[in-house]
Amino acid sequence: MPPGGGSGLACGLCTDKVAAVSGREPDLAAQQALVTLFRSGRFADLEAQALALARRWPLHGPSWNFLGVARLAQGKDAFEALEKAATLLPDDPTAQNNFGNALKAKGDLDAAAVRFSRAVALRPENARAHLNLGAVLLDMGRVAESVEASRRALALNPDYLEAMANLGTALSLLGRPFEAEPLFRKVLAARPDSPEALANLGASLSLMGQPAEASVLLREAIDRGFRMEGAHIGLAVSLCDLGEMKAAEAVLRQALEIRPGSLEARTILLFVLNYQSGRSSDELLQEARAYGTQAASQAKVFSEWSNRPDPERRLTVGFVSGDFCQHPVAQFMVHVLESLVEDQNERIELVGYYSRHHKDAMTERLRGFFSRWRDVAGVKDEVLAQQIRSDGVDILIDLSGHTAHNRLPVFAWKPAPVQMTWLGYLATTGVAAVDYLIADPLVLPETLEGDFTEKILRMPRSYLCFSRPDADADVSPLPALTRAGVTFGSFNNLRKLNDEVLDLWARILAAVPDSRLLLKARQVTDPAVQVRLQAFFAARGISAERLELLGHVSRDAHLATYGRVDIALDPFPYPGITTTVEALWMGVPVLTLSGPNFMGRQGVGLLTHVGLEDWVASDPSDYLARAVAHAHDRSALGRLREGLRARVQASAFFDQRAFAGDLEATLRGAWRNWCNQRGCVV
Repeated sequence: MPPGGGSGLACGLCTDKVAAVSGREPDLAAQQALVTLFRSGRFADLEAQALALARRWPLHGPSWNFLGVARLAQGKDAFEALEKAATLLPDDPTAQNNFGNALKAKGDLDAAAVRFSRAVALRPENARAHLNLGAVLLDMGRVAESVEASRRALALNPDYLEAMANLGTALSLLGRPFEAEPLFRKVLAARPDSPEALANLGASLSLMGQPAEASVLLREAIDRGFRMEGAHIGLAVSLCDLGEMKAAEAVLRQALEIRPGSLEARTILLFVLNYQSGRSSDELLQEARAYGTQAASQAKVFSEWSNRPDPERRLTVGFVSGDFCQHPVAQFMVHVLESLVEDQNERIELVGYYSRHHKDAMTERLRGFFSRWRDVAGVKDEVLAQQIRSDGVDILIDLSGHTAHNRLPVFAWKPAPVQMTWLGYLATTGVAAVDYLIADPLVLPETLEGDFTEKILRMPRSYLCFSRPDADADVSPLPALTRAGVTFGSFNNLRKLNDEVLDLWARILAAVPDSRLLLKARQVTDPAVQVRLQAFFAARGISAERLELLGHVSRDAHLATYGRVDIALDPFPYPGITTTVEALWMGVPVLTLSGPNFMGRQGVGLLTHVGLEDWVASDPSDYLARAVAHAHDRSALGRLREGLRARVQASAFFDQRAFAGDLEATLRGAWRNWCNQRGCVV
C-alpha cells in the first residue's frame, strides 16, 4: 500500500514577527496580509497578492514562498515559485521543505531528499520535515533510512498519523508486518472511514497470515472508492491465501482495468492462473505473451553489448532474485553456489542482485558466494539495467519468474547478451528477451516446448539440486505402526489446495478407515481458514477429529513434524517441490499426479530420481487407488521409510558438485551459441 505521505501546506513564514526593510521588500502590512490570507484559506486571493509582491520585489523570498503555497493549494503548478523561494531563502527550513515537495511531485526524488534533509538540519524539531524525508526515502527504496526518519517524526509528535502510516509501510517492506500492524490499527482507529487506512491494515494482515480479516478490510477499502491498484493486488493475494483463485483472478482483472499497464497485476494474474485446474496451455501462453509485450513496451531494449565474444573465457554470471533469504529457492541454491565458487571459480564469476528489502542469516550466507553483490530493491528498472551492463554480465539468470519481488521488467531491457530463467517459476515468463529456460528431460519433454517463449536448456540429469537441511532431524519410525490408522499429510501452501484437490483427499480419507489428514500451512493459523477447512470436509462426511491443522513452526520443528506423517499427498495442478524433497528426506513417500505441463511434472521428476515411479498417478482415479493401496501395505511403508533418505542421498538432485559441473557446462553451451552468432569460431 502507498505510504501516508502527509506533507501538508505550510508557509513557514506565517508568524507575527515579520519585518520590512524600506525599499527592498514589501512593508509590514503587505506581508501580514499574506499571512492572514493563508490562515483564512483564501488561496486565490493569496496567489494574486503574492504574485504582485513578487513581481515588484523579485528578491523577496517570502512572497515567492506564499505564491507557491497558494498555487499548490489550488492544484496549480508551483514549481518555479517554490524554487525561487528556496534559492532566496537557503536557511529557511520551510522554504526548503516546500521546494522538496515540489521536486518530489516532479519525480526528482534525489533532489527532494536533499531539500528535506536540509530542512531537517535547519530545524531538527520539525516533525513534518522528518515525515517528508521518510516518505521520499521510502519512494527511493531506502527503506531502512525511511524507518529512522519516520521514527524521529513520531518521537517529536507521537500522534502523527501520517508518520505512523509511513513507518508501517516501511516495516512491512522490511518483512516486519507484526511491527507494522499496531501502527496501522492506530491510524484506522483515528480515521475509520479512510480507505487508505483500511488498505494499509489489510495488506499488513495479509503478510501476517491472516487472509480472512485482510480480505474484508481490503474489499471495504475498494468499496469506499480506493482506486489504487495496490488494494486490488492485496485483496487478490489474500483471496489466494484463502484458496479463492477465481475470485482473485476477477479482482486482478479489475486492477488491470484501473491501470492496464500494471506489470505487477499481470505477473500476479499469471501466478493465479497457474494455480487453477483446467487452464489450457494456449491460454496461459497467451497471457504470458501479453505480459511480455507490456514489459517490452516499457523498456528500451539493448541490441549491442561490449561483452567480448570469447567462448572459453571466464564468464560473469548474474543471478537476480527476491528470494536470497530463508526461502525454498535459497535452499536449492546455497550449495550450488558454494560448489560453483569452490570448483568453477576460474570459469565463472558470480554477481548477485537481491530484489527484496528483507534480509536474514541466509541472506548473509549467500552474499559470501558472490564476488559482487547489489541490493536492488526499489531501484528503477532502467537504473538496474544500466548497472547490469556496467557489471559486464555475460549471462543473466532470473530465479523468480512470476513470483513475488521479481525483476522480469529489467530482463525486457536485455541488459545482458544471454538471459535465462530458472528454478523459481514453473512456466514461461512470456518475456521475449529471456532466451532460455533451464529444465531437464523428465520434467519438460520435447512435446511441451510449444508452451514457452524461451528455448529450453535441459540439464543432463536434474535441473534441481537439493541442499541437505542445516536443521536436520532423524527419520522416525512409521507412525502407523503405533497408532490406529494411517496419517496422510501435506505441508504445501494452502494456495495449492483447491477444491478439486481437497475433494479427492476427502475421498481418500473416506476410503481408508481410521485415517487422518495433517495439513500444515502458514494460513492455517487464521481461525477463519480452519473453520472453512473443517466445513469443507464435514460436508463430505469427514469429521473435524480426523483433521490436524498446523500453522508456522520453527525450522527444526517443521522437519520433525514429518515424523507424524505416513504418506504425503501432493497437490495439483501446482505440486510441491521443496515439500516433496523434504518429505522424501524425512522418509515419507509422496503420492503425486503427473500433470500435462512443466509445472505439473515436478513430482514425476523427483520421484523418478529416487525410484518411486509407482507413486506417480496418471489421473485422479489412479491417485485415489494408489493412495488406498499404499495405505493398506504398512509393511512396505515401513521398509520404504527406513531406506528413503539413502535413496535421496544417492539421487541426481543431491549431488551438488556434479550438479555444479552440469550447470557450468549448460551455461557454457549457451554462451558458445551466442559467440557463434557473433561470428566467433567456437
